[in-house]
Amino acid sequence: MGLGPVMLDVLGTQLTDEDKVRLLHPLVGGVILFARNYESTTQLSALTAAIRELRPLLIAVDHEGGRVQRFREGFTRIPAMRELGKIWDAHPQRARHLAHQAGFVMAAELRGCGVDFSFTPVLDVDYGQSSVIGDRAFHSDPQAIAELAHHLLLGLKQGGMHTVGKHFPGHGYVTADSHLAIPVDEREFVDIELCDLVPFRQMINFGLTAVMPAHVIYPKVDSRPAGFSPVWLQQILRKQLGFEGCIFSDDLSMEGATVAGGIVQRASAALNAGCDMVVVCNKPESADELLRGLHWEMPVTSRARIIHMRGLSHPVPMAKLHEQPAFLKALQEVAGIGISSPELPLV
Repeated sequence: MGLGPVMLDVLGTQLTDEDKVRLLHPLVGGVILFARNYESTTQLSALTAAIRELRPLLIAVDHEGGRVQRFREGFTRIPAMRELGKIWDAHPQRARHLAHQAGFVMAAELRGCGVDFSFTPVLDVDYGQSSVIGDRAFHSDPQAIAELAHHLLLGLKQGGMHTVGKHFPGHGYVTADSHLAIPVDEREFVDIELCDLVPFRQMINFGLTAVMPAHVIYPKVDSRPAGFSPVWLQQILRKQLGFEGCIFSDDLSMEGATVAGGIVQRASAALNAGCDMVVVCNKPESADELLRGLHWEMPVTSRARIIHMRGLSHPVPMAKLHEQPAFLKALQEVAGIGISSPELPLV
């Protein structure tokens, strides 16, 4: 059975019979984990192994650092990316180095527990007005974002993990939270292009593996949110920016996705717009409705892009990471950067 275009969550720290039925559905290709799925590194390793024993699905998590770090006890606390931006202002080279080390620690620990990738880095520009982005953004300067995200990418790659840039083409300008509302960004395309698209363009050149579009409407470009827009995903991201990697929808359960209709309509709209995989979280009844109602023939290119998101093989198990001198050095440096705060609820 090949991988399908749907990424779902699971209920708890072990697979239930209900979970197994969903994950065996041919439309499913991935699992996204949350804090409720985590008790310890040993338990997490057992859960990821159980998922893979059932089917070789992709396993992902939102594990950016700061407010958005799903696994805490037993994992290194990764600072909010804003902390790296603050260091950049005084010591750019030091900030680059620490971004690399943070990416390495993050990836090594997640891969050591069987997770393929994290939905990171956040490439949004900090305009100082988005509470949902806030300190998740590296900086207000697009060039600083690109530089720091590039070094985070290099660290993630060293740890065996691919990268997902979000939230294309930029969620930082709007004040509304797309988990709770439908944000509208009234700027002209040229304003977005000259600022918000800079980190995405540069990261694509640096080898960004995947992109997650925003549930934000940019009416001067298209009446549909970016994640449902062939203009943004096919004309701008694919053709203009030359991106050839995987496109993941943001969580289709979010309020910002409701403009596309019911859950089946949302998934169909996202896939037809150009997403390779759609993400549905925290609503098991919506997941069941989607699996009953979605009809989609997976393009060969989408299947290849999804398979490419697997974590690089032969990771060092979590229990043995502390025997690695390079990891211990990175751990010590990352531990001094900043302190995390309570996590956000969704993708």
